[in-house]
Amino acid sequence: MRSGRMRGNITIGLVVPFATDTVPAEGPIMYPGVHFIARGVGVRALTPEGYEPAFNAITPAAEQLAAQGVDAIMVIGTSLTFYRGPEAHDRLLADLRRKTGLPVSTMSQAIIDGLHEVGAKRVAVATAYSDVVNRKLKELLAAAGFDVLALKCFDLLEFGGPSKKSEADIIALSECAMADSAGAEGILISCGGLRTLGVAQPLEANHGIPVVSSTPAAFWAAMRLVGQSGRLDGYGLMLERSREPGH
Repeated sequence: MRSGRMRGNITIGLVVPFATDTVPAEGPIMYPGVHFIARGVGVRALTPEGYEPAFNAITPAAEQLAAQGVDAIMVIGTSLTFYRGPEAHDRLLADLRRKTGLPVSTMSQAIIDGLHEVGAKRVAVATAYSDVVNRKLKELLAAAGFDVLALKCFDLLEFGGPSKKSEADIIALSECAMADSAGAEGILISCGGLRTLGVAQPLEANHGIPVVSSTPAAFWAAMRLVGQSGRLDGYGLMLERSREPGH
């Protein structure tokens, strides 16, 4: 895979939903020249009750990462950062930026930025979540100006459940969403636990529209926090067409 020019010695802090300080595998695959440091907050389940203790741990985790000298911070976990609603998400971002003094974003903001990058306002959506979480995702997307034409989900509650879904499973669910989404301008796949690096190109080849998915979007957005384009070949149109920030 080929990327754009990258300055050396980039360190990005990741607040991760795991109980351990584990860097998601996609980051080093996508950007092998970057140093990632993780701090886990321990999501217990894909429910509001399962997110709550982890959400309260996000800011302390970010402050710990800032103290380690990272250049920027990305909060991994889409539903973890949107489940309280779009206004709470915006407050979280503002609080993190104020308390760390660093460029900060979230996986929720990353999917919004990714959809803007590819110019997709009308979207077909596939998620790992149950209905209560899907409603909050729709609120987030509506607040950001997107139209959800159809949403299909795996209806998972177990935190580790999304990682058990194959790329074929994810593509099939996305196809179901597309079947009810005439006029869609993009496909959104939401959940950082879904392994989606290999799903964008097949879906884009089939439908001719871009795919934005949580984890690739988050690492792409993290690179943009430090002034990089995040551009990569081989993982779909959002990454292949990515421009330098501000262009």
